[in-house]
Amino acid sequence: MKIVILDGYSANPGDLSWQELKTMGSVTVYDRTKPGETVERAAGADIVLTNKVIVGREEMARLPHLKYIGVLATGYNVVDVVAARERGIVVTNVPAYSTESVAQMVFAHLLTVTNRVEHYAIENRRGRWSANPDFCYWDFPHTELAGKTFGIVGLGNIGSRVAAIALAFGMKVKALTSKASADLPPGIVKADLDELFETSDVLSLHCPLTDATRHIVNAETLSRMKPTAIVINTGRGPLVDDRAVAEALERGTIAAYAADVITEEPPRADNPLLSQPKAFITPHIAWASTEARVRLLQVAIGNVRAFIEGTPRNVVNA
Repeated sequence: MKIVILDGYSANPGDLSWQELKTMGSVTVYDRTKPGETVERAAGADIVLTNKVIVGREEMARLPHLKYIGVLATGYNVVDVVAARERGIVVTNVPAYSTESVAQMVFAHLLTVTNRVEHYAIENRRGRWSANPDFCYWDFPHTELAGKTFGIVGLGNIGSRVAAIALAFGMKVKALTSKASADLPPGIVKADLDELFETSDVLSLHCPLTDATRHIVNAETLSRMKPTAIVINTGRGPLVDDRAVAEALERGTIAAYAADVITEEPPRADNPLLSQPKAFITPHIAWASTEARVRLLQVAIGNVRAFIEGTPRNVVNA
């Protein structure tokens, strides 16, 4: 069994091991693969693992031995699942491995905006507190979360976990969700899009990227928000219109934007959010805690083993 990993570095930059996978066949690991290299590198492979390298209809047509594509992520839009189904190629993903880590990042971002801990730590390393005439100082208003309204777009695994944490902070939680009100956990109120944008003090995005949700945060929806509102995106970059958010921050339409994802990754150097002082951007690392990556590899390798044994699991193109 020939197994090729097209972009293994992000999930495993060297601190984890592919050894278990190597017991199942001949394994070649590439840290990164450019689009034009995919077919050459995967030539003759029975099994291909990919994180962000696209395996589309054209690539599959040129890989006649390919039987299985394992996505090293939950989202599987990098694979043409229709073409794979037509060719009898099994496609799997790794669901829910990063729920806790992403939910934690949501509140790391939120607390960055409301408390600015790192700012003060840096200032104090420079001697500012030691030279201060008073016993304390602050450069930004500090915001208490208790009693504020936390709006959530999408109430899947991550959205539900985020809701539970928000409730633990004493926040009021509203959610835009397809679930019926009677099926929501205690403390979560179902809301429509207009209500969510108009009443949320914090709005956090946890929905899939579809034609309906692309740029769900745009100039028009931002204009409905409170000027003190904070928008958080740990979902998908294109859920927001980057330029519209940057302009809203510049005008004071909203107070802050915190995101772990951006429309184009890596972003262009001239992306307006990167230079906006009220935007707090991390480089798509919410999923990447050591614990989450261990789970990711365990499930991904288990998916391969299950496929080889004839009982595939986590199949997304059945």
